[in-house]
Amino acid sequence: MTHLDIDPQRVYPLLVQQVTWEAEDVVSIRLIDPTGSELPAWAPGAHLDLVLPSGKVRQYSLCGDPADRSAYTVAVLRDEQGRGGSREIHDGALVGRTLSVRGPRNHFRLVDDAPSYLFVAGGIGITPLLAMAREVERRGMRWRLVYGGRSRTSMAFLGELDRIGSGKVEVVPQDVRGMLDLDTVLADEPAGSAVYCCGPEGLIRAVEERVDSRFAPDALHVERFGASVVPGAVAAAPERPEDTAFEVELRRTGAVLDVPADRTLLDVVRDSIPDFLSDCEEGFCGACEVRVLEGEPDHHDLLLSDQERACGDRMMICVGRSRSERLVLDL
Repeated sequence: MTHLDIDPQRVYPLLVQQVTWEAEDVVSIRLIDPTGSELPAWAPGAHLDLVLPSGKVRQYSLCGDPADRSAYTVAVLRDEQGRGGSREIHDGALVGRTLSVRGPRNHFRLVDDAPSYLFVAGGIGITPLLAMAREVERRGMRWRLVYGGRSRTSMAFLGELDRIGSGKVEVVPQDVRGMLDLDTVLADEPAGSAVYCCGPEGLIRAVEERVDSRFAPDALHVERFGASVVPGAVAAAPERPEDTAFEVELRRTGAVLDVPADRTLLDVVRDSIPDFLSDCEEGFCGACEVRVLEGEPDHHDLLLSDQERACGDRMMICVGRSRSERLVLDL
């Protein structure tokens, strides 16, 4: 089998080989290379950008086995109140169709050196944590996972979790056991543990409040479904001074463009690359991530860590700008 070497910024075609019902309103999608090539490697926490037949771009966490280079698997919850991407996936006849894909990319990485791991999942937030549980079990590390959902019928991958770590997974269906008792969950966890949480905003906020009081500052790792609407919760993004104009060079195309104070960098890039992919345009999804070759980016996203921002080698151009007079991007 040949290896498919993909630039993570480029869009490439993958074939929908299989769509599987995993739980109430949850389906998984298995994607393969149409030529049978081996797919690029990925690590737990990574996600793909899928370009749907309508042109919508959506991000979905990889939930399969990183050791299986023949396919990628993502899972999608039908959200009737969402922007239409999940309904398109659930209602469309996707098997046999080719979708444009970008990635894998990873802003929710599994740390290597924790003495133990606690995974807290809410609903479809199980998807990145499933791959993480599989990995730490393979390594022989100490871990446990607490998984809450409306009911067992709505909770995906219960059988897979039981196979991965029988006895290490606590399933908490709300209709039987009520809400997750996070105080008890966290009280039973050693203070040196790495805590990973993915799920609805309310769950993440509750975990953040409790972890802050007894764990190390860098113990908690979260992945949100959208931008936080809680006052103070967006403090991860730097303070935004008044926007100023700057110049951007797109190294691959050779274009040099002026970015005025009243336009976003993304808008200006689209003047030269009209089909440049983006989704949220609020700095939390990562679809518009670009490598920075020269200059000092001015970050305003909610995705990169302080260390990643300090490196200055990538940015989200939907909200990011430039601290230097000129910025050179790998576009």
